[in-house]
Amino acid sequence: MPAVTVEDTTTLPRVPVPAPGTVRRRVRSVTTAPSGFEGEGFPVRRAFAGVDLRDLDPFIHMDQMGEVEYAPGEPKGTSWHPHRGFETVTYIIDGTFEHADSHGGGGTISNGDTQWMTAGGGVLHIEKPPEALVLSGGLFHGLQLWVNLPKAQKWVEPRYQDLRARESVLLASPDGGALLRVIAGDVGAHRGPGSTYTPMAMVHATVSPGATLDLPWRPDFNALVYVLSGSGSVGIDLQPVHTGQLVVLGPGDTVTVQGTRPGDRHAQSRTPDLDVVVLGGLPIREPIAMYGPFVMNTAQEVRDAFTDLSAGRLGSVPAQRVAHGDLRGESE
Repeated sequence: MPAVTVEDTTTLPRVPVPAPGTVRRRVRSVTTAPSGFEGEGFPVRRAFAGVDLRDLDPFIHMDQMGEVEYAPGEPKGTSWHPHRGFETVTYIIDGTFEHADSHGGGGTISNGDTQWMTAGGGVLHIEKPPEALVLSGGLFHGLQLWVNLPKAQKWVEPRYQDLRARESVLLASPDGGALLRVIAGDVGAHRGPGSTYTPMAMVHATVSPGATLDLPWRPDFNALVYVLSGSGSVGIDLQPVHTGQLVVLGPGDTVTVQGTRPGDRHAQSRTPDLDVVVLGGLPIREPIAMYGPFVMNTAQEVRDAFTDLSAGRLGSVPAQRVAHGDLRGESE
């Protein structure tokens, strides 16, 4: 799991040591993501399945895409589909994905890059592996996160942020046992490159066996830890976790993640490091009405979105791209 690595973590800026009296968050729940398929048939884990939206707020949905080793001819993506009322954040850990939308955004992301698309008032979108990857096959692994927009910003103009891997802020824990890639939000005095409408933070951390990461976290943010691979523990209560599990944490100002200790019966030998994504944001606390690719405040607004889609008011597929995918209503 590369997604940006360094030879010597001791050369990086350090995460601040927790101040005296800091409140380390306790675990409220642990859920295991079920597996499924998205788009034209690529495998995913539904990271938020079974979790109350009130605990996720301001987040709506997250898929772990892969980790999968494709044979030649197997890589798959999505066809053209609509979005309205939220933002999609696609983070590629291994492999390559191409994006395009009806508002002129798009590009290719690979190995630590992030594509941040604000759908706002409405956009058509497609994501797929490049032709070279389809022909050759290869490793593919990533995340797609949906971030809600508050009512006042659901109708903003669509926009696209192309965040290259080299733009991620790299930090290390005080002992050098954890590598952090800050994609959005603040960790101490260090800010990730993502520009967000909803105040939030997104961090990918790799924690070595036996190492402990105490991550400063805004007390007014919620806190979620999703295990991409490996095993270890989360929270001041040292709750054991493994690949595909989501931890919802309670109040506090520090998130604690610990790599597997020697002799731990929960250890996963294939991946000795513990890789997690830590998410948090300022809850919006507004009504949510969602169906497929639309996340609005009322059921009528969702019906209006389907009406606008049928009438072509969410944009049109660029002529040169029509041959590469038809328009369907996938949820991704």
